[in-house]
Parts: sequence; C-alpha cells; structure tokens
Amino acid sequence: MGSLVLGFQQIEKTQLLLVGGKGLNLGELSNIQGLQVPEGFCVTTVGFQKAIEQNETYHALLNRLTMLKADDRDQIGEISKNIRQILMEVEIPSDVACAVTDYLSRYGDEHAYAVRSSATAEDLPHASFAGQQDTYLNIIGKEAILQHIRKCWASLFTDRAVIYRIQNKFDHKQVYLSVIVQRMVFPNASGILFTADPITSNRKLLSINASFGLGEALVSGLVSPDCYKVQENKIVDKMISTKKLAIYGRKEGGTESVPIDPDQQRAQTLTDQQIVQLARIGRQIEAYFGCPQDIEWCLVDDTFYIVQSRPVTTLFPIPEANDQENHVFISVGHQQMMTDPIKPLGLSFFLLTTNAPMRKAGGRLFVDIARQLASPASRNMLLNMMGQHDPLMKDAIMNIIERGDFIKLLPNENEAPRYVSGNTDRLAQIENNPTIVSDLIKKNQTSIEGLKQNIQMKSGSDLFDFILEDIQELKKILFDPQSTAVFMAAMNASTWINEKMNEWLGEKNAADTVSQSVPNNITSEMGLELLDVADVIRPYPEVIDYLQHVKDDNFLDDLVKVDGGQETRGALIAYLTKYGMRCAGEIDITRSRWSEKPTTLVPLILGNIKNFEPNAGKRKFEQGLRVALEKEKELLDRLKQLPDGEQKAKETKRMIDLIRNFIGYREYPKYGMIHRYFVYKQALLKEAEQLVQAGVIHEKEDIYYLTFEELCEVVRTNKLDYLIISKRKDEYRLYEKLALPRVITSDGEIIAGKYKRENLPAEAIAGLPVSSGVIEGRARVILNIEDADLEDGDILVTSFTDPSWTPLFVSIKGLVTEVGGLMTHGAVIAREYGLPAVVGVENATKLIKDGQRIRVHGTEGFIELL
Repeated sequence: MGSLVLGFQQIEKTQLLLVGGKGLNLGELSNIQGLQVPEGFCVTTVGFQKAIEQNETYHALLNRLTMLKADDRDQIGEISKNIRQILMEVEIPSDVACAVTDYLSRYGDEHAYAVRSSATAEDLPHASFAGQQDTYLNIIGKEAILQHIRKCWASLFTDRAVIYRIQNKFDHKQVYLSVIVQRMVFPNASGILFTADPITSNRKLLSINASFGLGEALVSGLVSPDCYKVQENKIVDKMISTKKLAIYGRKEGGTESVPIDPDQQRAQTLTDQQIVQLARIGRQIEAYFGCPQDIEWCLVDDTFYIVQSRPVTTLFPIPEANDQENHVFISVGHQQMMTDPIKPLGLSFFLLTTNAPMRKAGGRLFVDIARQLASPASRNMLLNMMGQHDPLMKDAIMNIIERGDFIKLLPNENEAPRYVSGNTDRLAQIENNPTIVSDLIKKNQTSIEGLKQNIQMKSGSDLFDFILEDIQELKKILFDPQSTAVFMAAMNASTWINEKMNEWLGEKNAADTVSQSVPNNITSEMGLELLDVADVIRPYPEVIDYLQHVKDDNFLDDLVKVDGGQETRGALIAYLTKYGMRCAGEIDITRSRWSEKPTTLVPLILGNIKNFEPNAGKRKFEQGLRVALEKEKELLDRLKQLPDGEQKAKETKRMIDLIRNFIGYREYPKYGMIHRYFVYKQALLKEAEQLVQAGVIHEKEDIYYLTFEELCEVVRTNKLDYLIISKRKDEYRLYEKLALPRVITSDGEIIAGKYKRENLPAEAIAGLPVSSGVIEGRARVILNIEDADLEDGDILVTSFTDPSWTPLFVSIKGLVTEVGGLMTHGAVIAREYGLPAVVGVENATKLIKDGQRIRVHGTEGFIELL
C-alpha cells in the first residue's frame, strides 16, 4: 500500500516519479517549520500505471499519439478524446481504492477535499506545465473523490497538455499522473505570490496578487486581483482593483460565483500587516528551495495556508559576479546580432577571443559595465557609443543612472578603468596610403593559409596548444590598431557627413546614399556573388529541377549526373570555398556552416533564378555606384553655393572619400575570425570522431556541450562523465526558451529602454533609422533563413541578421529587425544595397504579421501597418 498512496509528510525528495512535481513540492512544503499546509495525500503514479497496464486499446492509442507533430491538431484531438474516455471509465484497482479510503478515514470522510493533478513532467525547473492538467475543488464523499481521481488521470490527455508535451519534447509514454487529495480550506482571500517580480525579473522585489474567496477566480481570469509589491519587508507599490466577483465553496460540494457588494469591490484584499507577513513567508519558502518561487496561498481568518509552490521558470539567470556589489550587465548578443543561446564550446571560444570583462548567463555573454558607469568620463564615452550602436540599451542605462543610488560615482577619476582601444589618430597616415585596405586583407588571408597548412599536422593535446597559440594571432589581427583606425575613420566620417549635411543643407542621413556599392565589402560581395551562381545554373532546367527536390547535404556528389551538373558543382564549390564558413549565428563555433549544410543555400539560389534576370549582381553594384556618385556630386554642387562653400565642399569630399575607401573593410575582420573558427572546428571534429570510436561520447556533436578546456582534458584522458553532456543539453533547451534582455542588473532586474520620439503617426511602431528611404510592400516575417521564400519587392522582418543573411538582401526592398544599431552588419549592408531599414524594433516579429502590407520609413525610423 505504501507505494500506492503517500501522505505529504511521507514523501521524499527523490520521489518525483511517484508523486509528480506538485506532489513533491507539497511534500517539501509540509516539512518547513512553522508553515501551514492543509493536510493530504498523493495517489501515486503506481496506481495510475496499475489502472492502465492491461488496457490494450489505451496502449494502441498512445502509440498513435507518439507519432504525431504539434500541428496535427485534428488527429491529436480525436485520439486524446478517446484516451480520456477510457480513463474516465477505467476501474480503479481495489488496493488503490482501499488505500484512498483508509487515508480519508484518517483525515475525516465528512470533510471537503481539493483533488488535483500532479504529472511527473510538471512544476519542473525547466518546464512549469502550468494549467495543463485539471484541479477540482470542494469534493465531498469517497465515491465523488474516486471519480475525480479518474477525471485527473484523463486530464493528462487534454489537447493542450498533449501539444505542450510535444512542443517541449516530452515522451507521452514517459509521463505519468499522480493525484493529490488535500483538505479544503475556505478562505476569505487567496492568490499568488512571486518571490521575484514577474514583470521586471527583479529578485529583490516580491509581487503579490490577491482577491476575495478561492483563487480560482483569479487563475481563470474572472477578476483582476489587487497587486502589491514588497521590497526588504516594505510595501513599495499597491494597485487596488475593482473586484466584482468571488468564488466560494458550496455546502453540498462544488463552487459558485458570488457578486461582491459594491461598497466592498474597491476594498484592499489584504491589510498592510498581512501583506508584509505573507512576504516573509514567501522569502522563507524561497530560502528553503534555493530559487525564486511562484506560490499559491489562502488566508483563513488570520492564518495563511500555502497550497502550492513551484520554481519560476521564466526568469533570465543573473550573470555571475562574485561579490555583493551592484553590477550592470549589457548583452553581447545584441551587439553581435545573435540573441540565441550559444553552446558551451561556442561560449568558451568567444571568451578566448575577446579582451572585454565578460560574464555568462542563460547560454549568453554579457559585459559588466558597472566600473565604467562609476566614472563620469568613461560613462559619457559608453553612452555616446551606445547612442550610435543601440539607443534602447542607452536609454536602459540612463534609467539606472537616473536612479542615482544603484551605481555610485567614484570620487577619484583615476580609479575607473578605460576599455578603449589604443586607437590614436592615425588618420593622416592611413589617408595617404591607397593600398592600406588591400594590404590588411592580404595579411589576414596569408595568416589563414598558414593556419590551414600547420593545423593539419596537429592532433591530441598538441592541437589544443596550437589553437590557443593561434588565437593570440587572431586577437593581434582583430585588435590591430591600424585595422581599427581604418574602419573608425570611415564610421567617424559617416557621423560627420550626417551631422554637417543636416546642418548645412537640411539633408538627413546623407552618408547612407554615398556609402552604396563601396569596394572591399566581403559581406555585400557575398550576396552579389550568389546571384552569379544563379547565372551559372539558369540555362540548365535539369539542374533547377534537381535542386528543387534536394533534401540531403551530400547533393553535390550526384549533381554531376545531370546536364549542367558539372558547371553547377564547380560554381557552388568555388562559392563555398570563399564563403562556406558562414552561417546564421556564426559567432557560435558549434553552428552548422554552409559548407557542412549546403542545402541552406539552395532556396536562396532558386529564389535568385526566379526573381532576377541574368547579370543582376553586376547591374545592382553598378546602379548603387551610380547613385552614390550622383549624390556626392549633388552635395558638393549645393555646398559650393553656400558662404565659404569651396572650403565646405573640400572638407565634405575628404569625408566622402574616407567613407568610400574604408567603410567596406569594416566587415573583413569578422570574416577573418569566422574563417579561423571554421578551421579550428574541422580539426576538433576529427578529434571528436576518435572519441566516438573510443566510446567516450555518443556522437561528434556532443563536444559542443563541453568548454574548450574540458574538451582538451577529455581528449588527453579519453574519459568523460556523460551525465555532464545530458545535463547541458537540458540546460540548452531551457535557455532556448528565454528571451535575452539587453540590460540586466545584479538584482536580476531587466531594464527596458524606450525610443523618445515626438510627432510619430498614431499607430506607428518606432525603431532606429539606419538606412534612408521610404518603401511600401509585403512583410515577410522570417525567423530562420532556411524558411525564406521571398518575392522581389518583399520587406524582410526578422529578429536579427548577421552576415549569413546577406544573400537575402538582394531580393528585398526593405529591412526591419528587432535587434541592431547604426553600425551592425544588417544596417551596413542595407545602406550599401540602398534598402530602407529600421532596426531595434521591439517585438517586430510579433507586431507585424507575415503577408501584411507595411511602410518602412528608413529616414525617420518607424513602420506603419497599412
């Protein structure tokens, strides 16, 4: 009987698979000293399994359900309904029924009980499953309770629970249901308590929702609750709602909605004293579980009862800081155009490559800027840089500064470190050197060729030493003062042109037009050269047909069998040799590169064949060049008409030359870095093959879940605790669900910025203007480059773009992204291709619907939904 039914006090921490997430948490809560938890017991998953183990129809239906995907809604609905019917009518095994009867007699048969579902995949740290299974309140009598146990079992197969499991990759056959039977309490008030504020994620701010009667009114959305905020035992905010209804238990069982007296509707549900008392209980529970909690509570007379507590699964983890000081962390992902989580090997490579003070959290990287904010000089420099780069980040940081007490200014200016590149003014030196860009590119290429040759001789521990040594070479190239001076000169010249042309001629964003079709931009060339690949394929219908049916990444091997296949294969291999190290999210070394997954390029090439005439790449470049040179001539002619016009025109010409000669190079250092990453990766995957053969890991890609240092040790010893890999795969799946904040503090508070704009049209969506012009067209909301199906003239709307998205830019007429700044890749390429673009648009992919007509104002920085 012991394993069929367990009283809350008998439940042990290891018994998740017996009592499910809710049951386990109630067992824990019952053991916290001084906490009031209504008594009760769990009908364990053993009882559920006994009830269904001999039922062949149930197992046959479950097998069918396992084969389905989340969008097979009709089949899910039909099969789930049949399974629920079986469970509603199933016979509860006699020993289970006896055990339930025995426990009811201990607690009192005459009492009312809450009967609640508790699945083994529920209230887990990485998946809450909140509201997926059913709860029944005020159930009286043994027969009614047994019938509601069946109802709970059936609720494991509601359509929503089934779909949620499919989406979260839980196996239906491995999820079982326990049922909680708990003494009802009939509260004056009830609600939810979050020990971390669910809106801002601030771990120091506790949030209480409260309404009269049972909590069902609040949970089901029938009433708006009061909301109280408590920080360090002080009430810091109160919002009192109008509460028109309350749900109460009926004497004969069940519940009913009761209207609240009009003079009571605006009353505060809890007194101030009760709010502070409840907050203390919340902190006690949080301390016991060791992480922020979402707690269900009831107030009966003057006693608080706790009826559930679960981890809050939606909070972004706080970047680690090993002291009690206040810290401010800014997202690297928003600067690198890659807000997805990065696997451990990818994180460790990026950390080896950077000089900035980085911190990790949620599979992402952050820079700690607290020390910079503490000094007026470095603070101003940081804010100026952010204003250029990401105004939303700048505004969030300004919010923190304006509070005045979070980051204290240092009394002595010298105490603040300065993270500034050693970029003294080399302008005259580089301006007078026409070959400087080609020399820098050649130096980078020679270095990569040397790396490719030398790495082939390395293996085992020697390989890791060699890579560490080569990363020093990579850093020398990335942070070469001459290299930095080249693109900084162009960026400063762009700012100068925009400011002066606006001041002198009333012309906004003039630099956007004069920077079209500049030389030496490896990223924009990549998009145009894919048009050239389409030109090679266009005359061969058999190749086009072959590519339309490609599923396998080895398609290049069989390509030679069709007419034109040899020429196509040659063109694709040449393209991949030059650009095959690129991919979406390329700063993560573990992401599949185009050379590894060439099918990624196939829809882009087919789109180019469909949307363009032959020789479009050359024509696009020449048209951009013509527009840029005409704009330059127009600006200079207009300037010459002004007072002191010759001098103004001369200065402007100098700045335009700086832009046109040097801005294209800005994309090259990253290309060199990603090229090197791919060489390292190929060498490490050879080591991974050896580890698979030795049985140390299951598949090559397992190495992605180890840091560089850990992988080195595994290769050296040929030993690994495989649980590390499994645990990190689970963590990564959790991180994928978390939205990356731009700015987060050491309190865990997420600070959001806002665009400060006047005179925007009423329904406009604001963003950052990065490439001039106004364009109207069909929005294509695309989250993965593989899903791109564009018509000429579409406007691309996406979360972020890195260089790998550039081949799409040739097909679009405008760009909208959620992440980005003035000098991020998407903005630079949009200007070079002459595409109106607005970036940094919060939630653009949700606010704009796929297929909707929109107007993008790239000069003013907003989007209109038409």
